[in-house]
Amino acid sequence: MTEKEFIEEVQKLGIMPTKEQLQQLEKFYRLLIEWNQKINLTRITEKKDVYLKHFYDSLTIVKEIDLSKIDTLCDVGTGAGFPGIVLKIFYPNLKITLIDSLLKRVNYLNEIIKELKLKDIKAIHIRAEDYHETFDIVTARAVANIEKLLKYTMHLLKPKGKLVAMKGNIEEELSSKVMNNINKKYKIIKINKFLLPKENSKRSLVIIEKKDNRII
Repeated sequence: MTEKEFIEEVQKLGIMPTKEQLQQLEKFYRLLIEWNQKINLTRITEKKDVYLKHFYDSLTIVKEIDLSKIDTLCDVGTGAGFPGIVLKIFYPNLKITLIDSLLKRVNYLNEIIKELKLKDIKAIHIRAEDYHETFDIVTARAVANIEKLLKYTMHLLKPKGKLVAMKGNIEEELSSKVMNNINKKYKIIKINKFLLPKENSKRSLVIIEKKDNRII
């Protein structure tokens, strides 16, 4: 995916990138590749692949969540900063907390935040299950299977808050047994299955809330 193709595809998501945002994204790419030589961040390093599989993919959350109306977001197991850093670039209104259990990655994330001059975003070295702030939206991109993810993250949600699990092909994870276990405490609001442009790989957004968070 070229930068031009990236712009065309995110416009279909309702995002109109500014020149400054595109410059931040380009700088993010350069820093990612630079740091990837020091610590293991990603196996995806070709620019066209990073723009598609990391940058564009991070923004697909807007298919289901209007981030312009969200205040706080926590990105659990953010790794190289996906989706959190990308979301901050395009939605500066968000107050974002990035959580990762590896200190080296947190140091890298804080350097990215500094270099890109991002505000109202911080990276914390902690396991999600040990963190006790609450948020409107919690994201987790390719972190763990759904059942484990619920244990790690649901205490981080504010009342009426939502978990957005960003997955590949979700079919294998959602067996009838798993669904029964989930439905005891949680409500799967929606599962949006779609294909990434260009390569047509499978993606899924799974939106989950606590049952007692529903508006009656």
